[in-house]
Amino acid sequence: MTLNHLFLTLIFGIVVVIILMVYHVFRGPSVYDRLNGLMVIGTDTILLLILFGYVNGRPEMFVDISIAYAILGFISFVVVAKFLGGKGT
Repeated sequence: MTLNHLFLTLIFGIVVVIILMVYHVFRGPSVYDRLNGLMVIGTDTILLLILFGYVNGRPEMFVDISIAYAILGFISFVVVAKFLGGKGT
């Protein structure tokens, strides 16, 4: 079993987790559970980007893209948390 087969197996497993989290986002019991599901999807997407980089042989390009995606996800999470938290200091 080569390293690419291992990475492809991990990609398949992460895609399955993302599909389960999409179901959780749409059917979650509360808003906070849905927000948690979105954050898990964002984290798994970052992992997918890095694994795609290793499969394609260009990890440095995909790591840069995943860092930008992580920063964007963090900022959006803070904005949504502030919105859900209500008005305060």
